[in-house]
Amino acid sequence: MQAVELIGEVDDQHRLHAQVPGDLSPGRVRLIILIPEEDDAGTAWMQGLGHEWETELNDPREDIYTLEDGSPVDEAR
Repeated sequence: MQAVELIGEVDDQHRLHAQVPGDLSPGRVRLIILIPEEDDAGTAWMQGLGHEWETELNDPREDIYTLEDGSPVDEAR
């Protein structure tokens, strides 16, 4: 049995829409649906990144800028 990975979308009427390769012969196929979990959507990555940066962001030595630094973005040039 040959495997072909496709990305599809299920609409509001619960119909699957997917484009198959042109060399795929017409006929019956077996589908395995993988439903993405929250972590697959990037939540775990964002939490991991926040955890990695937490130490740096809480380090007072990293506070090198103040509100008095620079100039307003809407200031005339």
